[in-house]
Amino acid sequence: MAKLHVGITPWDFSSLSAKNLVGQAVFVEGLGYDSFWLPENHFGENAIPDPLTLLAAISGVTSKIKLGTTSYLLTLRNPIQAAEQVAVLDHLCEGRLILGVGRGFAPEMLKAFHVPIAEKRKIFAWTLGLMRDAWLGKKISLDGNLEEVVPVYPRPLQTPHPPIWVAAFGPKALAQAGRMGLPYLCSPMESLDTLLHNYEMHLTASREEGVEPASIKPLMRTVFVSNDQAILSRVREEILNERKNSRPDSAETIEDWTLIGEPNQVSEMIQTYRERIGMTHLIVTRPRIKGINQSFIRESVRLMAQVSSDL
Repeated sequence: MAKLHVGITPWDFSSLSAKNLVGQAVFVEGLGYDSFWLPENHFGENAIPDPLTLLAAISGVTSKIKLGTTSYLLTLRNPIQAAEQVAVLDHLCEGRLILGVGRGFAPEMLKAFHVPIAEKRKIFAWTLGLMRDAWLGKKISLDGNLEEVVPVYPRPLQTPHPPIWVAAFGPKALAQAGRMGLPYLCSPMESLDTLLHNYEMHLTASREEGVEPASIKPLMRTVFVSNDQAILSRVREEILNERKNSRPDSAETIEDWTLIGEPNQVSEMIQTYRERIGMTHLIVTRPRIKGINQSFIRESVRLMAQVSSDL
């Protein structure tokens, strides 16, 4: 079994300053993490509306760790400008970019950007198709007017473009990712049984389309590692309190959608995902709870790095 690629998202959003995010990225690069990921979201107090700009700042002070977006929202963007901006970042980070793309799911956000909700998958496919054509050196036009066809520069450093993963939630989005032959990046809130079903739908869509199924299987999971049982109990309790009204299946336990425990326990849970799903990449996300001291989360990040070194 190949070595597991382990990435991580930021855990401290007390400040979106370059100093804060850069410090976290440098810390995890030193611990041996393979990648550092940022989402895209809008309108909340801790919104990250432009992950590429933040990754550009991080690219200048790191050298080995890959930089990724978990959900660069193509429905909100001009395809030509998006192709240019992604290519520029790929050069800035010297080919370390992984581009996770998405459609967006919050109706209020899509409405704010004048994106017709019923057409978001069509817009997503159109935008991504034009971006890929631009990266291949093809002349493209947003309206099909042959008199306005343009080539786009720069081209990405990676050939023909950075790896593309598709953030997907729901059967239609899963099927679209499968038909494109692109890896599917799951929500961290989905249980192992749900993931098994989703990956089967994704694989079926690829086969029906006649495309090569994606060999990469990335998973996002909420992870907390500690040798302190009192802290582990508190984290589990806080997560359950935060999520008790938002779980899709009340029969699920916290172990169905998180990796929380002592290092050996977390290692065993990860092995289960690898054996049952074929997980190739794990993206560690922080517990979305309040009141846990940052020192405990930072220690969890350090212990997870130790766990991953043996996987």
